[in-house]
Amino acid sequence: MRNALVLGTGLAFFCTALVTSVSGQSAGAGPGQTLDGKRLFEQATFGGNGRTCRTCHSAETGTVSPQDALKRFRHNPEDPLFLIDGSDDGHGQGVTRMLKDATVLMTITMAPNVELAADSTARTVVVRRGIPTTLNMPALDAVVMLDGRQPSLEAQAAGAIQDHAQGVVPSFAELRAIADFEHTDGFFSSPALRRLALGKADAPPLPQGNTASERRGRRFFEDRAPDPSDGFKPGLCAHCHSGALLNQTNQFAEAFIGLPIPAGQRFISVGVSEFNEGGNDVREFIFNKGLPNEAHVFSPDPGRALITGIIDDLQLANLNAFKISPLRGIRVTAPYFHDNSAKTLEDVAKHYALFFNVVTGGAIVLTPQDQADMVAYMKLLE
Repeated sequence: MRNALVLGTGLAFFCTALVTSVSGQSAGAGPGQTLDGKRLFEQATFGGNGRTCRTCHSAETGTVSPQDALKRFRHNPEDPLFLIDGSDDGHGQGVTRMLKDATVLMTITMAPNVELAADSTARTVVVRRGIPTTLNMPALDAVVMLDGRQPSLEAQAAGAIQDHAQGVVPSFAELRAIADFEHTDGFFSSPALRRLALGKADAPPLPQGNTASERRGRRFFEDRAPDPSDGFKPGLCAHCHSGALLNQTNQFAEAFIGLPIPAGQRFISVGVSEFNEGGNDVREFIFNKGLPNEAHVFSPDPGRALITGIIDDLQLANLNAFKISPLRGIRVTAPYFHDNSAKTLEDVAKHYALFFNVVTGGAIVLTPQDQADMVAYMKLLE
């Protein structure tokens, strides 16, 4: 317990260091509605700028990588991907950011108790974020968006059509048709997850691993209690990557972290905004201005806290926190993290090696071999 409390203290300090002072196809959806949803998803521009849902959510990965963007730019520099929030200046000029990071400029409405120090009248802030994959998510993940700000797939589609495609929001029947299409076979990383979504099978078990590296890597993803005798490595990743999609905290997270992290939590900070390896602009945000608990946060993207206005929770689920990424199918959904700062799974492993070393004061050390084993195992997760 002492070690867990040390880790919890380190995490809490780290995550406040910048502070000064569901499943299944919709009922009643028939073949006609699904086919209409396919047309709306892949072809409809809704009178906007030429973007469709497929513009940003490819059939192969459900997202866009820098490699995808470069290929599309070479084929057609006028591709709608590079319009407005896909451009460097937000007005259609420049493609450097998209080709390097494949991030878009997201305009986020801030909670009433949050403001920008540089402009106290602003109610929105523009941040750089990657495009969340649509693999598995529509049918198996009730949390929509990286910061959870949309309550449903229909709301997400409406927001994307209005904000990113600059189109006219379609009828609810059309939005439902789009959501139903996102429940069809092409939106799953494996037949096993499709069967799970249909209620015909349980969640697939963790693969055993074939190579020695894969088998060593498996121990990081098993739901196991903290084991200080082995450097806390067994179950290390599973504390935040458990459940059917490996995208939620497990029953051992609280004992490991030493903070009240409940099983099934979907948002957490893992130091991506704090380390800011993506090199995004850091801004000053003021929370609760004029109140006794006023706080100034310096961050490139405070994440969930922009939506909730909360920064002082012990569950690490608000300040600089984002939706826990699913690991099923992760080998094809690069880049990673909310800002696409990790271009490869190897980059992800390096980030966590740095993160755990910092927040535990060197108590958890992920060696290069550990990192290679983690990557080898993640590539098995379909």
